[in-house]
Amino acid sequence: MHDAQTAGASAFDNNHSTRPEPSPAAPTRRPIAELPDELISQIAAGEVVERPASVVRELVDNALDAGASQITVRLLGGGIRGITVEDDGAGIPESELPLALKRHATSKIRDLHELESVHSLGFRGEALAAIASVSDFSVTSRTTDAAHATRLDARSGELRPAARTVGTTVEVRELFFNTPARRKFLKTEATEQAHCVETLRRQALAHPGVAFSLWSEGMRLEHWRAASADQRLQDVLGDDFLLTSRAFAWEVPSLRVQGRLGLPEAARSRADHQYLYVNGRFVRDRTLAHALRSAFDDVLHGQRQPTYFVRIDIEPEQVDVNVHPTKIEVRFRDSRGLHQQLRRLAVEALATSQATRSELEPQAEAARGDAPTDTRSSGYTLAPAPAWSAQEPVAATAMPRVQSALNWQAPEPAPARRDAWLARLEAAPAPAALAAVPPAPNTAPVTEWPLGRAVAQVHGVYILAENRQGLVVVDMHAAHERVLYERLKSALARRMDAQPLLIPLVFAASATEMATAESQAEALLELGLDLSPIGRQQLALRCRPALLEGADLVALCRQVLADLAQVGGSNVLERAQHDLLATMACHAAVRANRALSLPEMNALLRDMEATERADQCNHGRPTWRQLSMADLDTLFLRGR
Repeated sequence: MHDAQTAGASAFDNNHSTRPEPSPAAPTRRPIAELPDELISQIAAGEVVERPASVVRELVDNALDAGASQITVRLLGGGIRGITVEDDGAGIPESELPLALKRHATSKIRDLHELESVHSLGFRGEALAAIASVSDFSVTSRTTDAAHATRLDARSGELRPAARTVGTTVEVRELFFNTPARRKFLKTEATEQAHCVETLRRQALAHPGVAFSLWSEGMRLEHWRAASADQRLQDVLGDDFLLTSRAFAWEVPSLRVQGRLGLPEAARSRADHQYLYVNGRFVRDRTLAHALRSAFDDVLHGQRQPTYFVRIDIEPEQVDVNVHPTKIEVRFRDSRGLHQQLRRLAVEALATSQATRSELEPQAEAARGDAPTDTRSSGYTLAPAPAWSAQEPVAATAMPRVQSALNWQAPEPAPARRDAWLARLEAAPAPAALAAVPPAPNTAPVTEWPLGRAVAQVHGVYILAENRQGLVVVDMHAAHERVLYERLKSALARRMDAQPLLIPLVFAASATEMATAESQAEALLELGLDLSPIGRQQLALRCRPALLEGADLVALCRQVLADLAQVGGSNVLERAQHDLLATMACHAAVRANRALSLPEMNALLRDMEATERADQCNHGRPTWRQLSMADLDTLFLRGR
């Protein structure tokens, strides 16, 4: 029986193996046909409407463009079951309501010239049509000259009278009800609600002159009254943001940059407090984000993320906002120039130490005067002017640098060879420089110095000093390391020499690297790299920065080219050089368990006050901490 089954199976296999494979059916050609309007709108909705927060953003943009001074957003089910946006703007005439729901119908632009110089937040004419195609949608609006409001139901197209004051109310119910596959991709109601809150927070930060209210399930979640720019920052981001951030501003006739940068100690584990705006529109731009993040290279510890609010108002002709349907991406005509300028401003804003900032704040505020309060639009009138990148700033409010009357003996300028320099720094006894400073008299008033007067040393690691506020605790190695590091950087800046290579270094390059090397030749020369094509897929390096003798030059060149291609600027070489200087400064800094005299401790304190970025060491750790008298009283329960 078993043999018969086996024989049968073999016969089946043989028959099956000789059977010809069925040929795939030829595809049936379908004729080309126009898509229905509703399907076109639903396709567009896939780009414009990602989730309820996208609807909130588009509708609030329209309200702001209409000149609203009060905007109220109401959510049901995190925005999935219902979104209502009410404003007191100019409203939509009854005759234009049906047209407002048609694709590519807008009042914002009329021709190509207006598209290239867009001043409004919205301009594509897609949002209302896209939202209406994937939801139960209605709009009620009234203008100042209308006797009553008019309500339009998107499904039926019915127009009927309604009651409301001047302005517009848009109701969106059951988002994605007719596209269940899209609705399945939405998160929980709590998550979608959180995204809506964050979206409105971004809008509120950019438009402090507008009042915003957010309600969910009949409960008010947020309410921000019309206020000044600083007050709105405080209301939205909290008191701590103002206390732990620094303001900066820079302006030329066609560009204005202003905002606040969070101090390194206010950095977060996530990049969730980074707000960047271009002409009042929240954007995610790799070039500008890279410029801001690189300014924190020397002061952030580990993978911490900086916090900032930065607003850029630029001539509309200098930026292209018609990049993506969500309008969250932009392109700049001179991205490299803007990258360099923004990074320079951020570096200068972070340079002043907290030790001296408290002394400078009253004078700086008086010099600034009353800053103009923001308005619903950008708040600035930008007159046509030549290229902004070639102009000098009209006014700058960055904090002035403080120079100490007492200076240590600075390290000698860097020789061409790093080994010789490092050996010299390691051989020199670091504390000897401290003794070269005339000792500060211990009888001087405590209030003369921001970091106070040294009184003791703890375990050869910390310096204790008393100042006007109370007690200052200094990590002497970290502080000395920062001081030496900044001096080495200054010496390097004065001796930024390039070293020609006896034999050019040739390496294979991709098409992108070849194109970048040709288009960014001038920028590469500024970085000390003479890099040029010598074949279809080869680059030759003929010159390099003098300090980077032992570095992997091919890897550095590739990193520089990648940065130039992606963000229009690069600080790869600068980081590599600074890493070397940081190592040198660490070797030369005063070590733990080294007993210092009071004059030496006071010399270190005075030089910290005159050193940029003295609040953090080269690795981003704090160098000193202030304990106020109130803090000390709390520790010892005084006054209780």
